[in-house]
Amino acid sequence: MVTNFLIYGLVNSAILMLSAIGFSLTFGLSGVANFAHGAMYLTAGFIAWMLINYLGLSPLVAMLLTVVLMGILGALIYRIILMPVRGIVLSEVISTFALGVALIEFFRWKGFTSFDFSLPPFVKGSIEIFGVTIDYQRLIIIGIALIIALFLWYFTHYTNTGLALRGMAQDEYTALSIGIESDWAAMLSLGLGAALASVAAVAILPLGIISINLGYEIFLIALAVSVLGGLESTLGLFVGSLILGYAMVIASTYLGPQWGQVVYLGAIVIVLAIKPSGLFGKYKELEERV
Repeated sequence: MVTNFLIYGLVNSAILMLSAIGFSLTFGLSGVANFAHGAMYLTAGFIAWMLINYLGLSPLVAMLLTVVLMGILGALIYRIILMPVRGIVLSEVISTFALGVALIEFFRWKGFTSFDFSLPPFVKGSIEIFGVTIDYQRLIIIGIALIIALFLWYFTHYTNTGLALRGMAQDEYTALSIGIESDWAAMLSLGLGAALASVAAVAILPLGIISINLGYEIFLIALAVSVLGGLESTLGLFVGSLILGYAMVIASTYLGPQWGQVVYLGAIVIVLAIKPSGLFGKYKELEERV
């Protein structure tokens, strides 16, 4: 029982991290809260499905192409929708939220609501670890989550582009004064965020079906993990995913499956009430309120 809890709690934490990392990265690098994140996740799933079933592409090629297409889509969303309202926080939120709802409801209107929509796993089969049977896809999800987290940490701390993006997020006026172009930085962060949302989609969706409501659920999960850990913190994203991942497993096991969702929704309310910047957030809370 303990081994099962530890392994599947880790899997759940990796799923939460993958679901949230695109949202957290976009906000951390550009200050834009992309409320269309869940819709991009859903869109990536349906694009991959259509490439496989309509164009006959192999699953691997379709999934890689999906990541590229979603990265381009994210950049275009900034250029077309967000650039005109850049800097007006409420308008950014309304624009991305409206876009997200429009995308999700478009798929609902087109009839993408049956149980026929699913993606194939990367590798079929399962393995037994310390007496617990786990499929290869879940192990791959853990590996992908760790690789992406390490890559993003390296990218944002040790590359010129990553440092430029962080500088823009921390102090836009100073970054502008040394030649860093804010629209370029924000467009790149939206593109990276959308690409990461698609990576999460093609990795996680093979575990079940592509459901319309996932668009809303993934956004709430991303928001809960990011708020708990700290919107601009990679370490916070990792720790927040572990806390919520194991908490959801405990709640689902002892209270019922429906309580798993209550955990991350409750986390948003509690963290905002007690420590609005999150566990590892560095924003100044008192000065912001004043």
